[in-house]
Amino acid sequence: MIWHRMVLCFLMMCSTAAWSSVFLRWTQPDLPPARDLGISDLVVSWDRGTSSFVKAAHSQGYRVYAEVTLQQAATAAESTEEKGLAGLVLDVADSDRAAGDSAFQQLRSAHPNVRFLVLNRGKQPQMRGTLVIKRASVLEVSSPTAQPWIDTNLALIRVQQRSHPGQPPLYSFSWSGSTNGSNPGQQQAITPTDYSLAVAEACSFQADLILELDEGMQKALIEQDPQAKIFWKQVRSYVDFCAQAGEQALEAAANVALVVEDLDTNDEVMNLLARHNIPFKVFLPSDLRAENFAAFDVVVVFAKRDQTAYKRIGNLAARGKTIVVVDAHGTYPWQTHEPVRVNEHTVSFAVGKGKVLELSEPVIDPETFAQDIRRLLGKQNMLMSLWNGLTTIAVPYRAHGGTLKVLNLINYAAEPVRVQVQLKGSYSAIRYEAPGEECCQSLVPVKHDGFTEFVIPDLMIAGRVHLEAEPAANAKAGRRSH
Repeated sequence: MIWHRMVLCFLMMCSTAAWSSVFLRWTQPDLPPARDLGISDLVVSWDRGTSSFVKAAHSQGYRVYAEVTLQQAATAAESTEEKGLAGLVLDVADSDRAAGDSAFQQLRSAHPNVRFLVLNRGKQPQMRGTLVIKRASVLEVSSPTAQPWIDTNLALIRVQQRSHPGQPPLYSFSWSGSTNGSNPGQQQAITPTDYSLAVAEACSFQADLILELDEGMQKALIEQDPQAKIFWKQVRSYVDFCAQAGEQALEAAANVALVVEDLDTNDEVMNLLARHNIPFKVFLPSDLRAENFAAFDVVVVFAKRDQTAYKRIGNLAARGKTIVVVDAHGTYPWQTHEPVRVNEHTVSFAVGKGKVLELSEPVIDPETFAQDIRRLLGKQNMLMSLWNGLTTIAVPYRAHGGTLKVLNLINYAAEPVRVQVQLKGSYSAIRYEAPGEECCQSLVPVKHDGFTEFVIPDLMIAGRVHLEAEPAANAKAGRRSH
């Protein structure tokens, strides 16, 4: 019995599921061993996914996926198992998304032994020294500013998590070249930092990434070039860091809900909320039920509304929620009291324990809107705040319905920064780990007014904070009584 338990514990420690997966898009006929790269999943074009290539890849320790169009998928699925492929990656054009979702379900039903993955088009994660805002449906780019602009895929990932619940989002992007030099407009070589940032972002946001590897680097790795090995060593440290996350049971924590009509991955409101470190979750109008919003303090409704939605919005407000209705015009059930004028375009109605704010126009300036949402939350309802973190995006994770357990941080500047973090709740132990370093460094928590503060002294690209909550008061009392 003792031996059985020891084996069981060992298997549990060794079988921790990965937080997310990194695939390599491969174009060369030859391969280095998978153990050299630390990545076991390859994505190749359909014409390259021949039986001979797949067999050779298997001998080197890889699983191979073939990328196909929606039109190729049905035919390709027939021979996937015969070729030894691990599955198919469906490259669906944005204009074919609706048809793609339907075809995806049909393919899964017709070929239950084939793994199908749907590819999304992301953007290269990077920091730019310009601020982009939207005025009258036109994006305006400012001159370099103290408020850096961050290209992040967090909005894409949050939308896909709602579109396909239970399935990790998968995305890829094409490189525009590094922009870390003195001349941002000049195309530069892709650096280890660029690759590392891409891997770290996907991992931190709980998404799968197909990483495009430069053909020259592929050849150099095949040839065991010493400089290529040094180059890849840094990237490998982030791949390994991602694989070690293993917190499959955790969910992203958020207390701002966005109810949208269309799942637009380019929504600038979502992008700005992400950049201001306001954790949010995406919903559709059909989700407007009280049980879905118990954990949220602010609910922003962008979607078109009908009588059912009006009633549900009023019910949510009556339960103590703050509801923001965007582009509101007309008479609504919650307008039972005189409104309070908030500003030129916004009025507020008290409803039960909460309130409904009507914004009489679409969101013109997402930057200002994100700041308004932060003010609406108020200090006591902010899940987290960062100081000296203009280039950093943090994402908190919790056990289902419980306290925060992990905080992932991504620094898009890729230069060391000292970040001060404040989290809602009381935490007795803070442990910090970073790629390429042994886990973990203990950080000093400072607790006051229901919040815990700590400082990360040297955040380079990615970091992971492990949180241990203060035991409940009644649990302490119970231990003392024994």
